[in-house]
Amino acid sequence: HHSCPRARAMQQPLPPYEVLPSEVSMEEMPRSTTVVVEETQQPPPPRDHLVWSLFTTLYGNFCCLGLLAFVFSVKSRDRKVLGDYSGALSYGSTAKCLNITALVINIVIVVLVIVFVSLAVAGVFSHRPYGPYGGYSYGPT
Repeated sequence: HHSCPRARAMQQPLPPYEVLPSEVSMEEMPRSTTVVVEETQQPPPPRDHLVWSLFTTLYGNFCCLGLLAFVFSVKSRDRKVLGDYSGALSYGSTAKCLNITALVINIVIVVLVIVFVSLAVAGVFSHRPYGPYGGYSYGPT
């Protein structure tokens, strides 16, 4: 029998991957790049809705809802600066709810004012005793 190196290579094929040395464990190996990217990526800071609260305070401060929203927005921004993201998120969501409530109330008020004004204008014009040109109207009444 011949023992040539080619025959030995055929009997023991090399594995297609790099074998770790026995003294290196998996915990000591560096992590993959995706895990490192996930760990370094910070979540976006919570919104404090400060500008929205300011506009609500200036233009639609019904029952001081805009002012309350502005106060909660400032508290949320303070918490965000201090690094307390859960507190900032809580204050920010409260400011958002107050802003939405004030916005809905303001829209309802504007719609009611438009309806009342249009009804009053229509009522005033429909109850005039004379025609549109003064004097009596000649058309069908």
